[in-house]
Amino acid sequence: MQTMRSDIAALMERLTFPAEATETLLLSFDRIAENAVAAAWWRRLVARYEETVSCHYKQMLEDAKSLGATLGIHEYAMGMLLFLCLGKKLRERYAARGIDESIYYNSMMDLRYKLEECRLIHGEVGSFVAFWFPGFFDLTRFALGRLQFEVVKLKASYTVGDVVLPEQAKAINIHIPRTGGKLDHGDVLAAYAMAAEVFGAEFADQPIVFTCESWMLDPWHEEVLSPDSNMVAFLKDFKIVEVKPYVGYKNAWRIFDRAIGEDIDALPAGTSLQRAYVDKMKRGEPLHYGRGVFIWKDGAICC
Repeated sequence: MQTMRSDIAALMERLTFPAEATETLLLSFDRIAENAVAAAWWRRLVARYEETVSCHYKQMLEDAKSLGATLGIHEYAMGMLLFLCLGKKLRERYAARGIDESIYYNSMMDLRYKLEECRLIHGEVGSFVAFWFPGFFDLTRFALGRLQFEVVKLKASYTVGDVVLPEQAKAINIHIPRTGGKLDHGDVLAAYAMAAEVFGAEFADQPIVFTCESWMLDPWHEEVLSPDSNMVAFLKDFKIVEVKPYVGYKNAWRIFDRAIGEDIDALPAGTSLQRAYVDKMKRGEPLHYGRGVFIWKDGAICC
């Protein structure tokens, strides 16, 4: 357990975890390690991933949560600790596949981003969306530059330009991590290019298709944001094929970096985007997310 502790301490330092969060997580780990039964159980839990990437992550998280409950450790901390402890084996798998170490650390930074979101939204150390992490650990999702990508199948048939994309056709799915930095469009285009290179072989003679489903792809943003804003530039990369409403306003935490309560006036309004969302919510209008697609050809978006 001491080696595992040293490994996760080094990883948290590399991922720039705040000192207070690092201390909290290490104290939680020590609580596991100091209990002989719990420590043995934890080693067996981590060993499931060491045996195969095809382990049952959902069950592993449930088991970690149950163990945390017996030791008085919050489930958000337990979820974060679990994936920190899997990090060393993931790094070995990257090396075995010849994947550059920089991609490993860029992908693992998602733990740091989710740590910050958990602090902002729930005031807890850990992650309230640890169920999201397995895509990185089964080596299907990678952070490439500013964005994250994985290959999926389209949920419906779409026509982009003169190209018909059939339902279930392969596409590179885009995720926009909350890095705390700007969504610079030059960085976005560079990330697309990296993803096309990494995943391009999977498309053979098919067009390289990108897709994204996000609150950022609500066309309404063009009405309330500057035409030269980074979000509008990202939105314009896509042909928007579907727009759907969210139920309620809880998903607006992404705009305000806090849980959304009933008092809309208490929300921050320091940016034009926040002010636009506050006004929309005061009017009782629903918030939306969009789904978009585009085709990448010869190093650029072609349609």
